[in-house]
Amino acid sequence: MAVRIVRQPNKIALLGAPTSAAAMSAGHEKAPAALRSAGLIERLRAAGYEVADMGDDPVQLFQQDDESPRARNAGRVLKSLEALKPRVEQAIKSGALPLVLSGDCSIALATIAGARRYFRHVGLIYVDRDADLNTPATSSSGCLDGMVVSHIVGRGAAELVRFWGEPPLVREPDVALFGVSRVDPPEQEVLDHTPLRRYLAADVARMGTTAAAQAALDRIRGVGNDFVLHFDVDVIDAFTATNYPGEGGLSVDQVREALRVFAKQKNLAAIEVCAYNPEKDPDGSAAKLVIELLADVLGERLAALKSESPASVEAAAAQPESEARNVPPQNPAISSVTVGEAWSSDMLDAESESVSPDVPAEGAAEQASDLSNRVSEEAGEEVSAQDLSDATTYETPEESEGSHSE
Repeated sequence: MAVRIVRQPNKIALLGAPTSAAAMSAGHEKAPAALRSAGLIERLRAAGYEVADMGDDPVQLFQQDDESPRARNAGRVLKSLEALKPRVEQAIKSGALPLVLSGDCSIALATIAGARRYFRHVGLIYVDRDADLNTPATSSSGCLDGMVVSHIVGRGAAELVRFWGEPPLVREPDVALFGVSRVDPPEQEVLDHTPLRRYLAADVARMGTTAAAQAALDRIRGVGNDFVLHFDVDVIDAFTATNYPGEGGLSVDQVREALRVFAKQKNLAAIEVCAYNPEKDPDGSAAKLVIELLADVLGERLAALKSESPASVEAAAAQPESEARNVPPQNPAISSVTVGEAWSSDMLDAESESVSPDVPAEGAAEQASDLSNRVSEEAGEEVSAQDLSDATTYETPEESEGSHSE
């Protein structure tokens, strides 16, 4: 069945995912509560948003897990993903923009999976100091936080790759790494031989932030397809309230400029904020910086969307992912959905309403054509030299002690 998602430009659904399970120490799980306490909701409301606070998932803490030294705490990570995914689905169905406050970066799998319930083609802008392309075979620490992108594109720990029934969650050409300045040798090997888009911190400085951000969007087809925006605060140069700070990242102004470009897109499906550690922020100044960034960037988004015609904000009859994979639903009827109705993720497949007259036949035809083109593209796509033209040869610095991506 088709589900009409009517986006509400002035509404945000705030979701907390308090987890440090994929990290190498506790602390990140306190981020959602700390950002709320520091005034995030009030600032977003002052910027013009209606904010629905959907609360937090159960806390998942890091533990040493010596029984799985190459993929530590995979069970706890899965619990956090399973808790978050249906809540992201619910937020998207309501028409609000999901803003996910998390600890570690592993929750990106749940955010993307929630978006793919309704959008066939989901890209990923991954703003992070680390490439997160390690796997259990290449990681000496077993830190799952350093494997997140590998899991998303179908490599990595088997339990997490299988979180999405038909991996990959996002195809490699539809992922753009942005602001990366730490790359381990095995990760560089991946970058040298895959069509993953990458805009390293050095590229951003060379190209200019706005140009680099727009190029990243264009490369993952972000101007047309829905995408998730991942923001790891450790990408900010000398930001200390995180487990793995570093020098040589993006400046605060560069981060703000890039996030503005990404957030202004009307096809932004969700935003997630990761890796802030309140235990390393005794005076709360880092929390205020993160909140100022989000309020500024999302305020610009609201102004940009309000300047467009109302019709441009409505998504055109997005489909559950089961249809995109040509898996017959339990009931093939097409039904419209009242935005904001009480709902759980299990209800969608059980709905059995008659065909809605407000879904035009030509819209269905366009969807069928789009799907046919996509299947053809995915079946025979070749990576051209132009596709790889944004790949930067990166001279890997000496590995910093304790880097979560090792």
